[in-house]
Order: sequence, then structure tokens, then C-alpha cells
Amino acid sequence: MIAVRNIRLCTKDCLCLYVCPTGATNTENGQIDASKCLDACRACVDACPSGAISKVPMNYPPQQAKQEGTLQALRALLDSKLAQERAADAMLAQAATPAAAQFAKAMKMSLRLVAEDLLRESGYMLPQGQPARDFLKTLPGQDHPGFPTDAAARLKELLP
Repeated sequence: MIAVRNIRLCTKDCLCLYVCPTGATNTENGQIDASKCLDACRACVDACPSGAISKVPMNYPPQQAKQEGTLQALRALLDSKLAQERAADAMLAQAATPAAAQFAKAMKMSLRLVAEDLLRESGYMLPQGQPARDFLKTLPGQDHPGFPTDAAARLKELLP
């Protein structure tokens, strides 16, 4: 198992820097260096006051198969969450007060988290899921300025 940091949750208290015995948490990009992370160590996880660090397995079990009806229901829910997120964007654009803008931002973030959960549940954000593998196969051919082609190719190589 390795430690990973959720940048969205990180409050930059940096206690992880002081407790990590290998220096895996001390990186310029904020991500934890998996090559230095010790399997049994949880020092950074236990020290993080914002709960931004957790341990995850290096190898995941195979994804459970989903019936087509379940996948259709997940896609329909995802479509509704995306439509609701667009409505929150419109609310944000038309917010007359700071409180209304804050509410719209919170609504949008909440809807995004639910959408991410739906994607994960349907197999699109799980590295062991076939949809994720199929998606990764399309990435190295992208022709967009600044697209990390090398990183996409490396991800494809890392997945079995």
C-alpha cells in the first residue's frame, strides 16, 4: 500500500513533511513519491489534520461486473448530476449576493463529487476497469497543445 494525498482536502499544514521517515511526502508537485513510501507506515496519514492523506493498494482486485440495467441507471443519474451542475453554474453567473455565489459554488462542488462517485461506481475511474483502460488507449493519440502524451503512454503501460 502507498500513501496518496487528495490535493482538494490538503490544507497545507505540512505535518506530513515532519513525520515521514523517507521523505516521500516532500515533493515539489504535492504528490507523494510512491517509490519512497513504506508499505506498513501510516505516519503521514495519522499526522494529517485535514484527512487529505490515505493509504491505497498498489494492485486492485478485478472490478465486479455490472448488469447493463445498472449501468444505464448510473449513466442516467450521471446525466442528471451534470445538468444540475450546469444549473449551478448559471446560478453562480447570476448570483446577486456573495452568499448566493457561495451557495452556488457549494452546490456545484457537491454535485461534482456525486458525479465522480457515479463514474467510479460505473467503472470509469477505476484503474482496473475496462472503461478506464479503453479510455487510456485513446489518450496517446491526442493532438492538443500541452497534452501530457508521455504521461498517458506511461499510465497505459502501468496497467495490466
